[in-house]
Amino acid sequence: MARQRVPASCTEDESFFHKWGSLLVLSLALAIILIDATLLNVSLKAIIGDLHTDIQKVQWVITAYSLTLAALTITGGRLGDLFGRKRMFMFGAVLFGVGSFIASISTSVPMLIVGESIIEGIGAALMMPATASLLVSKFRGRDRAIAFGVWGGVAGASTAIGPLLGGWLTTNFSWRWGFRINLFVVAVLLIGSGLIDECFDVEEKPTLDILGVLLSSLGLFSLVFGVIESSTYGWWKATAPFSEFGLSWQLGAHSITPIAIAVGLVLLAAFLLWERHVERAGRTPLVSLELFSNRQFMSGALTTGVIAMGQAGLIFSIPVFLQAVRGADAFHTGLALVPSSIAAFFAAPAAAFLTHRIPAKQLIQFGLLLNVISYALLRQTLNVNSTPADLILGLVIQGTGLGIVLAQINNLTLSAVSVQQAGEASGVNNTFRQLGSTLGTAVIGALLISTIGAGLVTGLQASAAIPAQYKAQITSLVSKQSSAVEFGGGAQIPAAVPQSIKDEITKVSHQAITDANRQALLIGTIVALFGLLASAWLPSGKDVEAGRSAAHRPQAEDAVQGDR
Repeated sequence: MARQRVPASCTEDESFFHKWGSLLVLSLALAIILIDATLLNVSLKAIIGDLHTDIQKVQWVITAYSLTLAALTITGGRLGDLFGRKRMFMFGAVLFGVGSFIASISTSVPMLIVGESIIEGIGAALMMPATASLLVSKFRGRDRAIAFGVWGGVAGASTAIGPLLGGWLTTNFSWRWGFRINLFVVAVLLIGSGLIDECFDVEEKPTLDILGVLLSSLGLFSLVFGVIESSTYGWWKATAPFSEFGLSWQLGAHSITPIAIAVGLVLLAAFLLWERHVERAGRTPLVSLELFSNRQFMSGALTTGVIAMGQAGLIFSIPVFLQAVRGADAFHTGLALVPSSIAAFFAAPAAAFLTHRIPAKQLIQFGLLLNVISYALLRQTLNVNSTPADLILGLVIQGTGLGIVLAQINNLTLSAVSVQQAGEASGVNNTFRQLGSTLGTAVIGALLISTIGAGLVTGLQASAAIPAQYKAQITSLVSKQSSAVEFGGGAQIPAAVPQSIKDEITKVSHQAITDANRQALLIGTIVALFGLLASAWLPSGKDVEAGRSAAHRPQAEDAVQGDR
């Protein structure tokens, strides 16, 4: 028999200052979590030189942060349910600060991974679900729509502010300041947490499903590992021997990628079976399977994941073009993305004010349609001579669509569940977001690099400006360096090669990078279309809270009334 859930207990202060002040604190927490996910994208060269390492190792620092978030966000939401969402929020902020400090003094990549990717990632996994679930328990009706509008605007703007802030700090100070400023933000969060009301799930025996945590975390890690490492080991046929942690495994001609993905899917399937067993036994599961049967919730979570995937792919691919083709530095690369963040920041709260006239579903679908148009427009606009100014219109449309969607989708998704389920529901929803972000960077990034490599080979072989006797040697030399262009580098050509041939290589490289970016934007268009399809199952009415089951809503509201 399934466990009977007990209503959430939430202390509340109804004063205007506490109510809207808590929104600012929670939005600031969301901002630093998302900014850190993209902060280092334009600072990789500086980190590589400072730590005397290579591109692949530093790339794992970034992907491991998102991976930690994806693997532990559900757990973070559940811990908030059990031990208090405010308490977990504050503990997560402290961990985030500790991780940032370690990252700021790192002398090696392993130390940077421990600080930024693991400790800071765990802190973010505790804070992230709390930011949304505390909003669900604090705001009602139109106020909730406005609150999530601000929250969505901050989310949309933060993903683009990260590269700008990281580029400015790297250019003018040091990449380490990207972590040092977090210490000041964490201090503000801890002071501001006095404005946040406590909320937790009242349980007879507060317990945590440890096996569920292990199965879900290992399953997500294996799945994401397979996707990320596909660019190193190949999707099916091995392009390099599998070697990790100083050990090598012989897998014959097969890549580790399909094996890791298959293992991940098996572990996730085992996780769902285990959760069903726990729930039927009357114990507390990590995630109630009732969430996955809630059509409004799942449609919203899928839409969230898809929109994050497209956004991550865009932030990954456009900087490649700007640095490698247009020669932009770290700061100006981030500056070029500002039109998207500004548009998202203003579009999100503006969309929130329209909810009393236009159903949330229609607003979300309009935002997704704008995303489809923006990716298609950017693809059409992009050529080797495109300047950042040429991209402004496409980025503004993309940011506007992103802001509209983020303003509504979290409210619509989390309003589908009762207040006492808000923690675990927020955890699942944010897991979809982080998985989308991770897959967007991994899949679109792998496509980008492989397309650049293929384009370089094809272009050099077809070039009439390169003598036949040079082609084989130059093609082999340049193709081995194709992954360097991802971070704005160029192929290193021997000085003895004539300048006319070097100029032709540069021309071919720029065209290959541009064509690869156009392919990445095509994938972004397709991803946005999938998001539009996923949104078809969202409820059509203006009352987004109607998605809750009749059994849950009165119980949740009674609990809130009882605490007033």
